[in-house]
Amino acid sequence: MKSLSLTTLTAAATLCMTAVPAMSQEIIVGLITKTDTNPFFVMMRNGAEAIAEDLGVELRSFAGAYDGDNEAQIEAIESLIAAEAAGILITPSDTAGIVPSVERAREAGLLVIALDTPLDPIDAADATFATDNFQAGLLIGQWAAATLGDEAANARIGMLDLSEAQVTVDVLRDQGFMQGFGIDVNDPNVIGDEDDPRIVGHDITGGAEEGGRTAMENLLQRDPSINVVYTINEPAAAGAYEALNSFGLADQVLIVSVDGGCPGVQNVAEGIIGATSMQFPLLMASMGVEAVVEHANNGTVPANTEGLDFFNTGVVLVTDQPVDGIDSITSAEGLERCWG
Repeated sequence: MKSLSLTTLTAAATLCMTAVPAMSQEIIVGLITKTDTNPFFVMMRNGAEAIAEDLGVELRSFAGAYDGDNEAQIEAIESLIAAEAAGILITPSDTAGIVPSVERAREAGLLVIALDTPLDPIDAADATFATDNFQAGLLIGQWAAATLGDEAANARIGMLDLSEAQVTVDVLRDQGFMQGFGIDVNDPNVIGDEDDPRIVGHDITGGAEEGGRTAMENLLQRDPSINVVYTINEPAAAGAYEALNSFGLADQVLIVSVDGGCPGVQNVAEGIIGATSMQFPLLMASMGVEAVVEHANNGTVPANTEGLDFFNTGVVLVTDQPVDGIDSITSAEGLERCWG
């Protein structure tokens, strides 16, 4: 299995910023991820390390002990301020709770770029490089509804979300799925306020396989007739499948997800996941490092994608059961582009 090369991905970054020369003086770039175990964040760190080496700058990486570890991220920001870093790249665990620390970093002159997960509010960061997470959810929702056809009206849907904190990435994917499936969204900034009877319920997974398994078991106790499962990411989807399989229900349920990691795409190939939305963490990280160095050179702040309040690093639907009207690639093609 191959992932996109760093050369291919960083070439895309030149669409929004100029090439960045290596600097002779020391430039410190901080990378703060939610954890250091999720393959998505591992690939993000790998991409940042590679481009930092190419540009001759120092990368300092930090991560929470678990998804939601806001205190560890606060400590990392304080450490980078003290080190007089040029900038910080962060995937925030608590998108609102981390904002005061981000403000202190910006006041100290550091460029702060959110990766993957926007801050709340999004303009609390200088820039955001991310998947269009609403679009990622929308694609798998549209695919699930089209795959079920007329039976979508009778669906029994379990929603496996990230955390009780309802961070931005969690809300965007959840609400995107609902809109794509044809479910009326009440407050687009809130998970769980919908009143569509097809939604059996929501449970949280921590974005982990074990959490996905437990959350799925909880929802099955509520309604064993669930036949559609939305998951925040592919580790949660793998856990959900384990639970369904243990109940003898795996063949009766359509699972959809977001990530595009190689294990998840392989699960699409094996029929465990019906469809997943692929994102590109390597591009987010490499662009982020380049942007910090560019800012250190001349004060340039990255531009947003036209019509959006962030820079969209792209999303592609991966499925072996394509439906009319929704662009997608096969799992074989996905395995050529996946990460992790």
